[in-house]
This record gives sequence, C-alpha cells and structure tokens, in this order.
Amino acid sequence: MKIYFPGSKRITAEYRGFTIESDQSIESDGCGENPTPFDLFKASLGTCMAYYVMAFCMERDIPLDCIWLQFHFEEEKIIQSIKVRIVVDERFPAKYFNSVVRATEACKIKKQLLHPPSYEVLTVLNSEVSEKE
Repeated sequence: MKIYFPGSKRITAEYRGFTIESDQSIESDGCGENPTPFDLFKASLGTCMAYYVMAFCMERDIPLDCIWLQFHFEEEKIIQSIKVRIVVDERFPAKYFNSVVRATEACKIKKQLLHPPSYEVLTVLNSEVSEKE
C-alpha cells in the first residue's frame, strides 16, 4: 500500500489497484469532500460484518431487502463500545435470529480488533524503499 498527500488535509491510499481517498472535516480544517480515516475504519468494520450477514441470507434464500445493519459507536476520542443491530422485517425467519448474529463472528476486521497486531514504524530514505513493499 502506498499513501500520499495530494493537498490540503486530504490523504490518498493506493492499494491493490484501488484508490481510497480520505479527508478531514471542515471543522478540522479539511475540505470535507471525503470520509475521514476514522470514518473509513468504522465503515470497513460495518461492511465486513454486513458481508457475512449477506452471505448468510443468500445461502438460505432470504431476501436481502428485508435486512440491514445499524451501528452505534460510543466514542470519546476513541471508540469505547460498538452496538450493532441486525434489523429485519417479518419476512426474516425468526428461527435464524441467533444464527445471523453468529455469522458476524467471521468478520476478519472484528477478529483483528480482538487481537491487535504489533507495529513497527520507521523513517527511511526514499532510495531505500522498493515500490513492491
């Protein structure tokens, strides 16, 4: 992954052929044109968990328009707690209520949060870095 600074308080990441743009809010002197990095973090957790809910439903021919996820982040500078509600309508079979919750356990981002990695951060000269890293 390569990350660079295109101007103002915007940050762009290039990863696996994708360009991911972030910004800071107007209140933080950014342009507010893109999500903040912290917003992207929260959205990545939400979409990861939603993927496993979606797969669960698709395997059982449950219509996807009868289900959605609601996230509430309790935060004070950092996230203190996360509440997730899997919201369904009457078409969702009640016998799967607990099973669909268990499906979210497969989310790799949720697992990663439970087991944080170690970090190594170094400053190196441009000539010492290969584009393949």
